[in-house]
Amino acid sequence: MAQKDLIQSDPAVLMGKPVVVGTRIAVESILEKLAAGESIEQILDEHPRLSREAVLAAISFASEALRADVMYPTKNTA
Repeated sequence: MAQKDLIQSDPAVLMGKPVVVGTRIAVESILEKLAAGESIEQILDEHPRLSREAVLAAISFASEALRADVMYPTKNTA
């Protein structure tokens, strides 16, 4: 199944945030868990309705979204 079939954005679900199809699990939430050091296996254990393919689709979706020609401000800690 392709990423476009696994990730959707619907204004009626989580205010239109991209989610895994058939769940209310936001791409944002999956990325936050990965960034916090959780493994894909841990995420799958927490959310039995997710598949490995869905987690990888969320990562792919985020990667594609960041390819847009947009400047993202970062906090300079120097």
